[in-house]
Amino acid sequence: MCKPEHFTVVYRINPWMDPALPTDTSLAVRQWQTLYDVYISLGFDVKLIDPIEGLPDMVYAANGGMVIDGIAYGASFTHPERQPEGPAYMKWFGDNGFTVAVPEEINEGEGDFLLVGDTILAGTGFRSDSRSHQELGRVYNREVITLTLINPSFYHLDTALAVLDSTPGQEHIAYLPSAFDAPSLAILQERYPDAIIVNETDAAILGLNSYSDGLNVVIASRAKDFERQLIEHGYNPIGVDLSELLLGGGGVKCCTLELRR
Repeated sequence: MCKPEHFTVVYRINPWMDPALPTDTSLAVRQWQTLYDVYISLGFDVKLIDPIEGLPDMVYAANGGMVIDGIAYGASFTHPERQPEGPAYMKWFGDNGFTVAVPEEINEGEGDFLLVGDTILAGTGFRSDSRSHQELGRVYNREVITLTLINPSFYHLDTALAVLDSTPGQEHIAYLPSAFDAPSLAILQERYPDAIIVNETDAAILGLNSYSDGLNVVIASRAKDFERQLIEHGYNPIGVDLSELLLGGGGVKCCTLELRR
């Protein structure tokens, strides 16, 4: 995670961002701290990367790369405003004992890459280049399935799809059908017939941008129908308010990069 000490919205690279709207950095920090405290209360070992002045989106740590089996596949950002984040995260990975795979292709880390069982679901359409999916498959020697996003409000895969249980053999996800093109939707329907289908209202506040340990699911506190669905499926939803960070186009998962040793 990365504390949003420099969070603000001074440019527009997604539909959520509007530099004309005021942002409150201190509120963003307080809301982020609540998320951090929830993770600590769940027994998670949370590592922090130092925020860098001039990189307001660094709080969205999920975009900093992907880590599986101690190998960190670094990010290479689409927009110039975020490009310095890639080297910053790769330096942190190297300094903290991970093997760093420097990317050749444009990708935005776990924003577009989600591990479900032994398979990596990989998004494209707005940010990560589909060629990064082949590179990802070579780095981790795992099946990578390309999913194409078609709604600019859901520009990263982790805004349109949540991994609820990544345990091999009992994989479970939730997603918003309208965020995907027809071939991608067909793949999801075939592979995950028991998936939770989230409504447009909850998706519109990035309710799907959530983090699950297989039982506890940290979600946007306003995603009430998704909360109901999770309870019905035996999960323990925990709502947090990250409304200030939503002004930058991010939520719970955006702020969370899983470090798989």
